[in-house]
Parts: sequence; structure tokens; C-alpha cells
Amino acid sequence: MDKVIVAQELSLAYSNSEIIINKASFSINSGEFVFITGASGSGKSTLLKSLFGALKPKQGSLVVGGVELHGASRSKLNLLRRHIGIVFQDYKLVKEWTIEKNIMLPLLINGYVNSVAQNQVDKLLKHVRLNHQIGKYPLELSGGEQQRVAMARALAHNPILILADEPTGNLDDYSSQLIWNLLEGANNQLKTTVIVVTHHIPKTLNVAYKHFHIEYGSINEIC
Repeated sequence: MDKVIVAQELSLAYSNSEIIINKASFSINSGEFVFITGASGSGKSTLLKSLFGALKPKQGSLVVGGVELHGASRSKLNLLRRHIGIVFQDYKLVKEWTIEKNIMLPLLINGYVNSVAQNQVDKLLKHVRLNHQIGKYPLELSGGEQQRVAMARALAHNPILILADEPTGNLDDYSSQLIWNLLEGANNQLKTTVIVVTHHIPKTLNVAYKHFHIEYGSINEIC
């Protein structure tokens, strides 16, 4: 099975501060569903940032999608990110853009023509049950609806890898379940590799998964 992510003796830190992830070695296969847990401040979000190149390794090796991130150029990182969908806890939507334009952004970056991109956006808005909100701006939506827009944006360009940072942390039960269903569907139907940082693994998830727990800088697989 192909490896989407391979870390060897990986250490992560911000500038000259203390090491947050210390000499971690792990791998994630194509098509796996992975949970990363740990106490607040343990380094979960730090690890996730490293996986899309927002934080480069302090030491060791980190290969994502065949790209060694330690010395990756800006152009290589941009090319890699075209194949990654990211769901942030705080949504990171452009408030001056309609929800359709927010979802369309990765499609246009990946070179889709406007007509094809619009057709994909229309399908995704139905998929996340927001087609009744067409023309609205993010701040006109509830938090749960904004996260569903963010989820649609992450799925828009059919990524090989989805990274989600506490995607249901502040959501109501309805939106939370919908987000889990979308992640589960991407993994089951499209064979997308999904990595989710969370405090709680949902009991209702109908998918086999791998579980890594971060504690005192170490990343341990929970069997």
C-alpha cells in the first residue's frame, strides 16, 4: 500500500522555542482514516500544520505526497497543497466573498474553467445541505453552516488528503454529524486519506481507523 505520509525522527518547534514534537517516526497509508488525539497544548495542531508545510521540520524527515518538506521550495509546497483539503476549527472563510466563491477558490487555483467550477459548487452546496443559502456571505450563516462551507471547500477539488483540525469542536449535533458523514463518505467512497485532530473520537463513525496519541512530545499509535 502506498504511503501518503512518512515521518522519520521528526522534531517540530516554533522558531527557537522548546521542541513540541520530539523525534517521532510514523507512517500513514493511502486511503486510511486517522485520528490524532492528545491533551490541549500537546502538539496536535502543530503536527497538522507541518503536514501541509505551514511549519517546516526542525529536525528529521517528513515526506507528504512524495514531497520532502524539510527543504521544500515554495513552488513544491504550492503544488502539494493543490492535492490537500484543509478544514480549520475557525473555518478561515473569506468574509467578503459569497459562500459559492469561497468553495470555488481551490477549483480555480487548480485550473478548472468557471463553468465546471460552478457546476461542482452547486453539487457541493446540495451535498452539505446549504443550497438554500446561495448568495449569502459567511457572516450571515451560523457557525455550523460556516463549517459546512469550509468542508465543501476542502472537498471541492477531490483532494488525495484531507486534514481537519477539530472540525466539530464548536458545532451543534446536527452539523457535527453532517461533518462526520462527509469525512466518512470521502474516505469510503473516494478513498481519500483523512486525518482528523480531535479531543473525542465519535462512537457513531462507521469506518476503520488508525489512532495516534500525542503525549510529552511523543506520537504513539493506539491499537
